[in-house]
Amino acid sequence: MTDLHTDRLLIRRWRESDLEPWAAMNADPEVRQHLGEPLSRERSDESVARFEADFDRRGYGWWAVEVRETGEFIGFAGLDEVDEEVPFTGVEIGWRLARSAWGLGYATEAARAVLAFGFDTLEVPEILAVTTATNLRSQAVMTRLGMTRDPADDFDDLDAPEGPLRPNVVFRLARPATA
Repeated sequence: MTDLHTDRLLIRRWRESDLEPWAAMNADPEVRQHLGEPLSRERSDESVARFEADFDRRGYGWWAVEVRETGEFIGFAGLDEVDEEVPFTGVEIGWRLARSAWGLGYATEAARAVLAFGFDTLEVPEILAVTTATNLRSQAVMTRLGMTRDPADDFDDLDAPEGPLRPNVVFRLARPATA
């Protein structure tokens, strides 16, 4: 599977050495603020097994993200099929970074590489991004990527408990026309 490279990041398949820092991220209530309860180590490890199985099955998914200069694992970025429970279909982009990597432009940098892969390699016509209505940091990344939001697409995630995790917003970006 193709690794993605940016000036500062290596976006790659998962390694055994990623499991511990990934579990630490998933146990961090701040990282999980817009996602739900922190995950146990077992559930965190299971998520990586699912990510790898998705890659093997369809050739894309959630890559691990590391800083090229240091080799430090800082999170994930990638593409996934939209969950069946939402009121639309398509391919969704996402990212999740450790708090130590916040505010450094890594999410935008990784997402740009993932978007290019989705449009250029997979040739998907449109990529979506979904987050809670309160996740303003991710919405800012979506805007920097050129994605736009139509409030008519917003929906309530009925799998989430009543409260701030339920209202979700949807951003979209169409594949650029080729000359």
